[in-house]
Amino acid sequence: MNSAINKTYKLGGDLTINRIGYGAMRITGKGIWGAPENKDEAIKVLQSLAAYGVNFIDTADSYGPNVSEELIAEALYPYAPDLVIATKGGFMRTGPNEWHINSRPDHLKKALEGSLKRLKLDRIDLYQLHRIDPKVPFEETLKFLKQAQEEGLIRHIGLSEVSIADIKKASEFVKVVSLQNKYSIVYRNWEKELQYCNEHDIAFIPWNPINAGNILFEEKLNAIAKQHNSTPQQVALSWLFHHSPNILLIPGTSKVGHLEENVIAASIVLTEDEMNELGGING
Repeated sequence: MNSAINKTYKLGGDLTINRIGYGAMRITGKGIWGAPENKDEAIKVLQSLAAYGVNFIDTADSYGPNVSEELIAEALYPYAPDLVIATKGGFMRTGPNEWHINSRPDHLKKALEGSLKRLKLDRIDLYQLHRIDPKVPFEETLKFLKQAQEEGLIRHIGLSEVSIADIKKASEFVKVVSLQNKYSIVYRNWEKELQYCNEHDIAFIPWNPINAGNILFEEKLNAIAKQHNSTPQQVALSWLFHHSPNILLIPGTSKVGHLEENVIAASIVLTEDEMNELGGING
């Protein structure tokens, strides 16, 4: 397999980022609620990103809520010129592990304004609709995002957990530059969406890329990891990294040691046979 695969991606055609980024959900408390158990370590992880070549951070106003964005600003502001911060709006939180979709324009307006303030930014590089709200006409949500972009508050717009049909609908109103759907070596339900995005220069950002540890039950994965003197998690990330050139990885962690392991995953070169063998797992 070709080890010279691109390690960078031009998001929206104008933001060059390294394809292994960082998901900032896990720097909050249990149930993605409240402050982290070890704030100093969370700050240390964020401040270590640049040293490992990470210049893309994915967060959301609902992580905490607010906590993740506040920690990012505390740790990294003023930001490095090449740092791209993506955030999201569209959820309300009522407690640990409690998520309620709200993509009404008035809620998104408050969410966007709050994210800008917490992150100390005048414009969000990538603002993602966290979920389509079944109680709100999609057109209303899209019109708000378009207006916010025209006002200069948003640079690029992305979607999350949507189908090809949803992307096409959204594209009637705005340019969609990214899609963040659940996807991993053992969860391939959005394969058609991934390929569609690749064909249309849309970044695909898998969330839950190692499927919450479920990959550890895969014998093939464990065997190949031993061959490469790596962890199964690293091999799973490497497979994603090499599976499609538009995939941007955002593994999350609250520990610096795990951050290093995640970044190393891009350097693990799997053979074509190994890629095919792992690709056949799809649990």
